[in-house]
Amino acid sequence: MHPIPDQPDLYAALRRSGAAPEDLPTLIAASPPHVATRLRAADQGLLRAILRAGLGQPAIPSAPRIITHLRALTPEPLFRPDVANSRTLALLTNDEHPDMPPFSDRNFDAWFAAKDVPYGIGTYGEDRSVYRTAQFADAISPERRTRHLGIDVFAPAGSPVHAPLAGRVLHLTYNADPLDYGHTLIVEHQSDCAPFYTLYGHLAATLPSLLQPGAQVAAGQHIADLGDWPENGGWAPHVHFQIMTDMLDQANGNFYGVGHSSLWDVWQAICPDPNLIMRLPATAFTLP
Repeated sequence: MHPIPDQPDLYAALRRSGAAPEDLPTLIAASPPHVATRLRAADQGLLRAILRAGLGQPAIPSAPRIITHLRALTPEPLFRPDVANSRTLALLTNDEHPDMPPFSDRNFDAWFAAKDVPYGIGTYGEDRSVYRTAQFADAISPERRTRHLGIDVFAPAGSPVHAPLAGRVLHLTYNADPLDYGHTLIVEHQSDCAPFYTLYGHLAATLPSLLQPGAQVAAGQHIADLGDWPENGGWAPHVHFQIMTDMLDQANGNFYGVGHSSLWDVWQAICPDPNLIMRLPATAFTLP
């Protein structure tokens, strides 16, 4: 086994290494000390996923079957009325709306209210310039995580959020860093082959009064409300809804909400398109 040489992008080096995921500890130990330190600072589950992808295997072994399982379900809507049957506006962030304030700017609320639509939609997979800051960097690569891993639904603060699927509360957390999720809910679900997870970020402080860790959740149950500034992390009121086929090594009630463009195939296996559950029409993600 060849050690990983020191270079700016260790993710790319891992993908090219030909090592198996179970060999990751040995690979790290064989690498130069500075490289080993950088690799140990990363999420080890993500590194194992990259190694699998480098071998031509599914980055998450259970992901293909979980995706097949999701396609066969009939989920409940997250909002009522259902976003899929309502007027929406695609809130694209790369100058498609030249006058739109950033989602982290309080002026966004008045801008969106003037559009007179029930729901605004932030798209899965969008490459967002707002994430090109140090907060979305890591020690493994100079590349920022800029690809959005969820679907955002913008609606008035306090709007109820409903569980699309039955499950169990895995984490109920307040992620307090600026521009983090604020009040966050992660629910564990069961497929026919493995567990999977849904994440709801930017929620209201009512969350602990609605659920507790370990509680069972019924499909259609009122599980959260949309948070307002600043309880939701410092964003205009919306929910960030995301699917995870694997929690990687994240165990503190948080999870990546954006991924690297160069690793997009890996991130799609970890966090497949939330529209597998939401079932929004294609027109919800594009401008007229």
